[in-house]
Amino acid sequence: MAPQGSSQTLLSPAELSFLHSSLSSPIPIRPDLRAPTQFRPLVAETDILPSTNGSARICFSDGTEAIVGIKAEVEKTAQAPHHTSTSEDVLDTNMNDADAKDTGAKSQTKAQTSHTDLDLSIEIPGFRDDDPLPIFLASMLTETLLSTPHLSQKLHINVRWHWKLYIDVLLLSPPLSYPLPLLSLTTHLALLNTALPRLKSDPGDDPLFDDDWAAAVPLYTQDGSKGTNRPPITLLVMTVGDNIIFDPSREELAVADAVLAVTVLSTGVREAPLQLLAIRTIDPPSRLTPPGVPDAANPATAAGAAASTTGQGNVQKQAATDEMADKDRVWTPPRGGIKRGLLARIVKAVVEKGGVGEEVLQGLSAVET
Repeated sequence: MAPQGSSQTLLSPAELSFLHSSLSSPIPIRPDLRAPTQFRPLVAETDILPSTNGSARICFSDGTEAIVGIKAEVEKTAQAPHHTSTSEDVLDTNMNDADAKDTGAKSQTKAQTSHTDLDLSIEIPGFRDDDPLPIFLASMLTETLLSTPHLSQKLHINVRWHWKLYIDVLLLSPPLSYPLPLLSLTTHLALLNTALPRLKSDPGDDPLFDDDWAAAVPLYTQDGSKGTNRPPITLLVMTVGDNIIFDPSREELAVADAVLAVTVLSTGVREAPLQLLAIRTIDPPSRLTPPGVPDAANPATAAGAAASTTGQGNVQKQAATDEMADKDRVWTPPRGGIKRGLLARIVKAVVEKGGVGEEVLQGLSAVET
């Protein structure tokens, strides 16, 4: 559960009821006439910030824009807490580690990799750095990035040194909808554009790098023979009734029954192109909207005036009025969670071959070069 990324949409109960009925119909009608799996048009570009190891910019059609800059620095790896020795012992140990096999070094990579290898900060207009929204978004993106083994291996230099990535995310406009997908896609492109200086020294020595930037090694390489290594992406999905809506807008989130953040990773395998990393529930703003007033209880309407004059004696007429009120489909805030069958449909729509996740990754691949 997370705090909302946009201010509450000011819609009347009648407007909320109409929007909910439109999105929950057998053929959902979205306010901007998009298909249920269609994303908002976007403009993307990479390598826009100087003096960075990687950068990207994405602007959605609604005017929401984000810029991500990535800087890489060499940092000394902290030793295990149980290991205490003198400087001479450390030198001897390092000399022995230099002669160790690559398999031994790789086995220590996972143990040494931690959240300190990546520092991600998010700045959103109108939010403080210690507000729940930037903290939650930064922790979610950091967790998904460090869960990929490729990034952990790339940040490892040797047993004593590793790369530390500083990822600065700037949302240039107030969030018109939940900003997680925009920030995730922009970070995805920035990481694909990130390159690290080529290591010239021996693996066991103190790192020495090549000054030629043209010889820099990409953080994520595209090698068809070994599969495709790409950063994960997080998509936002909402449900209204039995319908699944991708990339919801601000107005659509106001009537969502449930909102999910689905994180997937490209595997490079043709039969199963995507792997599910995480699913998180987002508390929809529709739970905070006030319920509507039935016509039978509203004295300003004809039905309410008639009910007030007749009183409570006529039971049959009151039952007919209640039935009429139910047919009016008065807006009521959603309660409860999501059904398992609907959750399985969401995962299948994102992960399956030719699904929404693969379509989004293919669209982003056109911006990489």
